[in-house]
This record gives sequence, structure tokens and C-alpha cells, in this order.
Amino acid sequence: MKPTKITHIALGSNKGNKMQYLQAAIDAIFKKIGAIKKISKVYKTPALGFEGDDFYNACIIVETEYKPKKVLKLLQSIEVELGRETKTTNGYASREIDLDILFFEEEIIDEKTLVIPHPHLQNRKFVLQPLLDIAKDLKHPVLDRTVEVLLTECTDESTIEPINIWLKNPRKSYSFISNNYIAIEGNIGAGKTSLTHKISKDFNAKLILERFADNPFLPKFYKNPERYAFTLEMSFLADRFQQISDDLSQLDLFKDFMVSDYDVNKSLIFSKITLPEDEFRLYRKLFYQVYKDIAKPDLYVYLYQNTERLQRNIKKRGRNYEKNIKDDYLKKINAGYLNFLKSQPEMNVKIIDISDKDFVKNREDYLWLLGEINSASVGSEK
Repeated sequence: MKPTKITHIALGSNKGNKMQYLQAAIDAIFKKIGAIKKISKVYKTPALGFEGDDFYNACIIVETEYKPKKVLKLLQSIEVELGRETKTTNGYASREIDLDILFFEEEIIDEKTLVIPHPHLQNRKFVLQPLLDIAKDLKHPVLDRTVEVLLTECTDESTIEPINIWLKNPRKSYSFISNNYIAIEGNIGAGKTSLTHKISKDFNAKLILERFADNPFLPKFYKNPERYAFTLEMSFLADRFQQISDDLSQLDLFKDFMVSDYDVNKSLIFSKITLPEDEFRLYRKLFYQVYKDIAKPDLYVYLYQNTERLQRNIKKRGRNYEKNIKDDYLKKINAGYLNFLKSQPEMNVKIIDISDKDFVKNREDYLWLLGEINSASVGSEK
């Protein structure tokens, strides 16, 4: 997973349908740069430094994997796409959309093409007022004052008026967030944990991760499968039951839903592959006794990747105990999942082939994947 940073961005428009330009800019920022965490009210202010129509201004908080210069480049491309023309004269002028980086974490940058924090933000009420809505305690890393203090000290006497129309956060268009519990599943190296992390961060979900790394029998199993298969599966049975029982019973009032990188039924799928028939029958009896009252996910997402891609991913993450995993084992796991899913007509299942996608590095692929997941939620409501 790439590390993410928080950036604060100012938006302004004083040409044409100003609300439409602001909303289009927010939608494009979500698509190209990152998740929108907060959106301020919209404020009407007079043009500053030139004759022109009143501006509509707002500020947003964005979580992004990109560096400041990349964010600047993407903001400039969004301005161009929304119709902003290159200035032909010096000074200020009316524009369809104006996008400025105000803060980027606590970074201080002073270059010809980029200055962060924005050098004039402390002098502009049309920036500080909407910024106050979403980050009043944010401290300016150079001036060492909060946004709230900067606004009280600002000498700008411009009239600023809130507009009784709210901009929409693009993430709210995804209906899958109406589910209470989503399970992301897949083969070894399919990317289920990475996707679970991203959905949790972007959509304010409670994160449930399988504690496979704590299992002392897993490395032993890969070295000697026949000896440790039953021990491994029994330990996973106990661990998964304890974890999922605890996590599903502990509601988080500050989260919108739960997302997990596994479903308890993977115990059955893997044990059928790893255990002899007589041991599997015993294991299955124990499984159904243990999990008979465990809640099922409202949406079950299976990430499919072909074997070649899985092996590349496994090699890339560099876990020593996984380095000798054979293609045949991965194919059996995939077949086991697909056979299980076919036998569960009552479950809301979405199988998505991501063999030619890289949703970790490519935001367009990530948004495509979210769209595929969303289609399952939309379909389930009809």
C-alpha cells in the first residue's frame, strides 16, 4: 500500500454555472487525485483585484497518494478540461474554475512553480472562511497559527455570504456503502487486503483483517503440508471464529459499515484442498458447529486473477514461506472458491476479473473496480 497524505484545496468559480463548475471539479479531483474527506459550505464573495462577477468559493480536504507537484499538475489539467483558458494578460481575471493547493500535510515548499502553504491564504477571507468549516484547528506550518486565528486576524474586509446549496461528495454515489458488512475474498496474492484497506479509508468503514501472520503453523505447512495441514486448518478455524465473532459484535458508531479481507467459509475451501477426505469430513462437521450462528456478509466480492499474475504478486510481496507455492495449488484454490460460490445462490456475490488491472498503482483501475462492486449492490436492491 502506498502511503497517503492529506492536502487542502481551494476552489473558486465566477463564470457560467458556478455551482456546476465547482461540482465538476470535485468529481474530477475524486477521480484523478484521491478521496474527498470533507467539503466546506459554498460562499459567495466579490471579485478581488478586478472587475467581474461574484465568486463562489469552497475548500475541500483530499487524501492522496501523489506528491505535491503531481497534485498540482493534475489540478491544472482539471482546470483545462473544465474550460479554463491560459491567461493572456497580467493580473486577475474571471475564470470557470480556479484550483489551488493551500496545505500539503506540514510540508513547506518554495519553488518557482509551487509554493506551499499558499502564500496569500492568510490574507483572503474567501479562503479562510470555507477552510474554517473543515479545518479550524489546522496550524499554518510557517505562521504557527491555526486557521481560526488567521481568520480573526485577517484584514480582508470583503463581504462573504454562505450559499444554501451543498456540494456533493462523489463517494456517496456508491450504493455499496449501504451494506452493513462486505467481505473481500480472493486467491493468495489477489489483492484482497490492499482493496480492503483502500475501501476502509475512502469510505469510512470498520476494517477487519485476517490475522494470518500470527499463525505459527503457516510457514510449517508450506514446508511440510501433509504433516501440518490439519493442525493449520484447526488453528485457523479457532482464530477466525474468535476474530470474526469479536469484530462483528463490536459496533463502531463512527463507521458507516464493516469491510473484511476474508470470509469464514475460506476455512472450508482451503481445508478441502489440503486435507485427506476423512479428515475433511471431520473438519467440516466441526466447522458447521462453530460457524452456524456467524453473520454472513451482505456483499461477497471475489477478486479473480490468473495464475501468472498471482505468482508475480506473491513474488513481489516477498514472504519466504510463500516462495515455493506451485501453480497447481493456486488453481485448486481458485476452483475451490468458484465451486463454493456456485453452491451459495442465497449469497449476494460479485466475481470480478482483475487480471489486467492494477488498482493499487492506478486510480482509474481502482475506480473501475469500485464501479463493478457498486453494480452488485445496485442489482441486489432491484
